[in-house]
Amino acid sequence: MKRVAIALAALACTVAVQAQVTSPVPEGLASPGDSAGFAKGRYAELDALPDWGGIWFVEFDRSNPPSQPLLQGEYLTSLEQWREEVRANNGVEMRPRGNCSPPGLPRIMMLPQYPYEFLFTPGRVTINQEAWMQTRTIWTDGRDHPPLEELDPSYHGHSIGHWEGDVLVVDTIGIDEGLEIDDGARHSNQFRLVERIHLDPDDPDVLVNEMRMTDPVAFAEPWEVTMRYRRDRHGALIEFQCSENNRNPVNEDGETQFL
Repeated sequence: MKRVAIALAALACTVAVQAQVTSPVPEGLASPGDSAGFAKGRYAELDALPDWGGIWFVEFDRSNPPSQPLLQGEYLTSLEQWREEVRANNGVEMRPRGNCSPPGLPRIMMLPQYPYEFLFTPGRVTINQEAWMQTRTIWTDGRDHPPLEELDPSYHGHSIGHWEGDVLVVDTIGIDEGLEIDDGARHSNQFRLVERIHLDPDDPDVLVNEMRMTDPVAFAEPWEVTMRYRRDRHGALIEFQCSENNRNPVNEDGETQFL
């Protein structure tokens, strides 16, 4: 009887393992081999992708700063009120969240001070940003977006991408509407970001990100920004741990100030 019990337990373990291995493939994927969760044996495909090795710093041209979104309706009114409040407070913004919370998309892709790293693995592209030690996942395994109402709004939203030759085309929805897209400017839950990321044909050490943002509720017209990043072939990201100095001043009444 003891041997029978051991055999049955072993069989149960085998069935459980097989169930894990043959777990359902996300809807929209043709087979387990198309999923980022089944990457073994697919790394040779990465050799066909362009060389984005090293780390990348934003090339910021102060004489030609990025454009600003053209808002409408309540979003324009809210922006104007924010500007008035900042002017009345001697240029200091009273932020609704702490200094150590990251900006989220699209601003995380526009930071001139901290570098980016792009990692290619089967079924996904991962972007590591030194600031706030942020990680952004772009699914390239053929999946679709879930319905918007099923997404939990987040700092980076839900990104799916595909390659058109040497151009990575990324479509992102589900970005938290409480985040700013520019100083004082916010968007609705209909905000959508489409990026076309590629090497500059005239300089392989420059990466170009053509960003097109739409929001039929908040925007009077699509907002387009082109970012350029300069490569440091031998550089590496360093640790950014903001929470070790996450402090806000306290006024004379003991109230926390968000600056």
